[in-house]
Amino acid sequence: MCLGVPGEIREIDGTEAVADFWGVERRVRLDVVGDAVEVGDYILNHAGFAIRKIPEREVEETMAIYESLFGDDVDEALDEIGAPRGADIDLGGEQGDAEADAAVPGDTDGD
Repeated sequence: MCLGVPGEIREIDGTEAVADFWGVERRVRLDVVGDAVEVGDYILNHAGFAIRKIPEREVEETMAIYESLFGDDVDEALDEIGAPRGADIDLGGEQGDAEADAAVPGDTDGD
């Protein structure tokens, strides 16, 4: 069984966004969501893709349902459903860019 995880959009860069999942930020794709998404909107994330924009009128209820499933341990619950956790986060930036540059065949100066 697959489970989507709701998160709040914090930043948007083209077809990618940074979403907050109970304090854990993760980059997600916006290609398949089907609706315009803005900073502050909530999405349902599955496997790194925003698959649905959660209508504003449903956000509070959706978050309450997920939090009731978590019980007292959000960290354990996120691990159980395969949500992204601390060390797995890749928000890009200088380190990510340097690694990408280093992977270009024949590029010896890192640019």
